[in-house]
Amino acid sequence: MATLANVQNKQHLKDMPVRQLANGQVVARVLPASIWDHLLLSGVKVDVWMQPGVTPDTLAQHTAGLYDAASPLHKTGKVSLVLGAGNIASIAPLDVFQKLFSENEVVILKMNPVNDYLIEFLTPALKPLTDRGVLRIVRGATDVGQYLCNHALVETLHITGAGSSHDAIVWGPGAVGQANKAANTPQNTRAISSELGAVCPTIVVPGPWSAADIQFQAEHIATQKLHNSGFNCIACQVLVMPRDWTQKSALITAVEGVISRSQARALYYPGAKSRLADFGASNPQTRHLHRVGGEDVLIAPLDATNGTAIKALEVFAPALNVTELPGSDAETYLKAAIEFANTQLYGTLGANIVIHPDTIAQIGRQRLEELLITLRYGTIAINAWTGVGFLTPQATWGAFPGHTLQDVQSGIGVVHNTNLFDKPERTVVEAPFKPYPRNLLSMSFTLLPRPPWFITNRKGGILGRLLVAFQYRPSFLKIPRIFLNALLG
Repeated sequence: MATLANVQNKQHLKDMPVRQLANGQVVARVLPASIWDHLLLSGVKVDVWMQPGVTPDTLAQHTAGLYDAASPLHKTGKVSLVLGAGNIASIAPLDVFQKLFSENEVVILKMNPVNDYLIEFLTPALKPLTDRGVLRIVRGATDVGQYLCNHALVETLHITGAGSSHDAIVWGPGAVGQANKAANTPQNTRAISSELGAVCPTIVVPGPWSAADIQFQAEHIATQKLHNSGFNCIACQVLVMPRDWTQKSALITAVEGVISRSQARALYYPGAKSRLADFGASNPQTRHLHRVGGEDVLIAPLDATNGTAIKALEVFAPALNVTELPGSDAETYLKAAIEFANTQLYGTLGANIVIHPDTIAQIGRQRLEELLITLRYGTIAINAWTGVGFLTPQATWGAFPGHTLQDVQSGIGVVHNTNLFDKPERTVVEAPFKPYPRNLLSMSFTLLPRPPWFITNRKGGILGRLLVAFQYRPSFLKIPRIFLNALLG
């Protein structure tokens, strides 16, 4: 709404901070964008990096092109099919908004059977769209999806899910699909965009961590794995550790302790038990971390020097690989970790880097950004989880550009992106390394305590309700209660 109210002459970009990296790439800071962001997400910064070739002078020309009166797309619509994801409740409506407002297409939203109970809530929430005839919500199993994917009136497709589902749509099922893919003869030639998950890494950079830092970041890493019971396309799949760091064992022990004490959620997503069994069978060194009243979390070592199949498999369940890389210093290690992530792990959706502020100062901010340029992921989170990028609608969400139907990996295209950048490359999120109020001892004056999405937050349910009420009708009068519960969390 804020963008479209000011999209004429690209006025929505007027007050947005824009800078250039050392290689000339343009960076737009999309968060914080309001006083509320400064208060509720104190210290959190979200940047969208544009593709090479976009300059500060041409950024407006590469933004909201759909809304340019001269654009051939301006008055040309299509019918799109959105295949909703079965895990996170917000994915389906956000993908609908992408098609409606960013691509000028009307939508059939086919819900996933896993969470089609959401139709009860989406129907009244999206009633203004269904009343205008630009959205229909339907339910059904695979047969309904196949029927709609091949319907004559459907012109474009968007899927959030597994790469196997994407390939079955494009190339066909089973042996027929494999033959079509080998011959490069797609069975379905409609334009398709996708978000398909990945083997996402969390890279821990060695540094002068305190005992409190180790405990907080252990909660952070455990959250990256176990939020939504591990059924996230950007759940941490591989924890990358510095082999020669003296505090390595302390952090691993702390992570395992947080996992063991965590409240277990049901394995609600189909096939989870089978995937966990396959994970355990693939590595005889797999250990079971027991949780009271719930399924074990599996953890296994991964040999970074041995090209095993497990590096190419996303375990959509509570299981974690841990690998160790050498490096004589923080920068050398980080370069090796980036090379490992780029060349050994499947997909390009999201990568997390946990790094002490003193280590950033040692490497140098510009040098760190030069290293990030080489990390080919659609969202990179520094001392944050890439899930924060997903939760920020001004950010872009999707794979790193360049995938094809033949090698789709984490997908093609982006969603969210409410500033309507036409040539984004990636989103970079950064958050404080230390929470409030402990950060004050290091002369860091941000106000972000333990985030509400942490699995260890004791007030997550209350904060969720308070933040929804705040978003509906922002007011300074609502801030004190949010702050109080945030501190108690």
